[in-house]
Amino acid sequence: MRSDEILVGTDGSAASHAAVRWAAREAQHRHLPLRIAHVFDWQWYAARFGPGDTYLDEAQKIAQAVVLEAQEQARAVAPTVRSRTDTHIGKPAAGLLELAQDAALTVVGNRGHGGFASLLLGSVSQRLATHAPGPVVVVRGRDDAGQGPVVAGVDDSPAADHVLATAFEAAVHRDAALVVIRTFLPALPLWADAVPATAIQTPEEDAAEHERLEGLLKPWRRKYPQTAVEALVSHGSAAAVLTGVSHSAQLVVVGSRGHGTIAGVLLGSAGMQLSHHADCPVLIARPRTDGAGPR
Repeated sequence: MRSDEILVGTDGSAASHAAVRWAAREAQHRHLPLRIAHVFDWQWYAARFGPGDTYLDEAQKIAQAVVLEAQEQARAVAPTVRSRTDTHIGKPAAGLLELAQDAALTVVGNRGHGGFASLLLGSVSQRLATHAPGPVVVVRGRDDAGQGPVVAGVDDSPAADHVLATAFEAAVHRDAALVVIRTFLPALPLWADAVPATAIQTPEEDAAEHERLEGLLKPWRRKYPQTAVEALVSHGSAAAVLTGVSHSAQLVVVGSRGHGTIAGVLLGSAGMQLSHHADCPVLIARPRTDGAGPR
């Protein structure tokens, strides 16, 4: 059964602490409770031969300390938010995916403990971003990304309306402006193949794309008349453009799959690249598998 609760995964790392603080503020924006979860795998080789439950008891104590520290982090930034803590034994990615079945939103940091320091997105975060049954936020980039507009990237895919619904609600919760960006690669003659797309002037194509974007926005402008909305059309790849604007945004919203993405792919290239490179949190607006819309 779905609960109106924000789930955040933590492992005690600096990145997960940032995720907890972001999730607590988001819970405050949405007037929702917060669930702080730590899934730990204690089935390492030496533990199989330890006396009694010594290793398990120690692992559970450490896990409890991790979630209690995270809860303190949450209370420090959002003292009025109700929170609860959970610890579970198992593989972290699989365990968090199971817990995400009941969450209104799942939040993870971009990296946890372990792995390679050079990785921009940890394996657990990547599993959640690509396989969670509902919307996911990967918290990365600036620790103070609480200013600036909400930015949404849309195209002609069926997911565009869901992205806009999610982005408008996020902007309303934050009392923020919304910037909606549509990108396209203009049709070029062969002789212009080496010219960067951003340097090409195509006023007629730009006007047509802008009109399409305004058509998508029209019903949402009526629904949210108090939200300031800027519609932008840009040449180039969605991932590159959205990564660039993430430096001045407080949140970037994208769909889980964009126009032209292979049907079996659970996260499009723009969402994946943003999860690796954005300078602010990224909300992947995946519709819930139970059919419920954004909250």
